[in-house]
Amino acid sequence: MEAFKNLFAKPDPQAQFRKCNALIRSNIRKLDRDITANKQNEIKIKNLIIQADKRAQRDPSRSKQAQKEVRDFAAELVRQRRASSRTITSKAQLNSVQMQVNEAFAVRKIEGSIRASVGIMKDLNTLIRLPEMAHTMRELSMELMKAGIIEEMVEDILPEDGDMLIEDEGEVEKVLGEVLKTKKEPTLPVAPIPEPEKQPEEEEEENAEAMMDQMRNRLDALRS
Repeated sequence: MEAFKNLFAKPDPQAQFRKCNALIRSNIRKLDRDITANKQNEIKIKNLIIQADKRAQRDPSRSKQAQKEVRDFAAELVRQRRASSRTITSKAQLNSVQMQVNEAFAVRKIEGSIRASVGIMKDLNTLIRLPEMAHTMRELSMELMKAGIIEEMVEDILPEDGDMLIEDEGEVEKVLGEVLKTKKEPTLPVAPIPEPEKQPEEEEEENAEAMMDQMRNRLDALRS
């Protein structure tokens, strides 16, 4: 009987709010981990480019293969940076969803009603297409639909992001110029920082203080 009542009972707004926020926070934490991992991968790929370039210069017999590796790693770095950019954009969109969800529940608490948010639907429709977030974003969408914050979403079936697979020669050349420039530029010795010359006013102040010290010493000697 209790289970039958629960089928028709209205969901608790506070429970819905907590569940929605828990889903959003867990995804934000995952995106933070992905952003950190992406940065580490970029550093690793840069090092691979530098090592391959050194092999190309050191061993002429393997120069052609090493140069190919340099370009392959550079293309991989371009793809990695695109992935990093997409992850950062996804986090910004998810933060926007969180702010709008919090605002919607606050309005519901004050006014007793809620209005469907087009902004949340737009952000969710973008996030739900990401393979790594699709499952939890669908779950979040269901909870938001139950709460009346969004209307039923119709997912557009889109092809996989082909932009991640396109190798742009211009970007590859730019990456190579950036990464190899730091390797080829010689490290210059750091020159010692010269002490600033004393200004005439500073010298006058020091001379005045020295004269005062001498006068104090003479007075002390006379008093004794």
